[in-house]
Amino acid sequence: MVKVYSITKCPWCDKVKKYLKSRQVEFEEHNIEHSEADKAECLRISGDLTVPVTTVNGRDFVVSFDKEKLDALLGL
Repeated sequence: MVKVYSITKCPWCDKVKKYLKSRQVEFEEHNIEHSEADKAECLRISGDLTVPVTTVNGRDFVVSFDKEKLDALLGL
């Protein structure tokens, strides 16, 4: 399961989501501006509220848009 923790107006968040879509990677979007639970989860995962945070299987994560790390975690 891939999850993207993001905010509404964030060019890096949009870039991650567009990239995942272009690679046909299904993901859930979690907007931390709209959900205190998602905000708390984002903070727990990365130790910060910098977005985007992309998680893979709930344990490994990437902050911002790091294509190489995303590809490695997703096996692309």
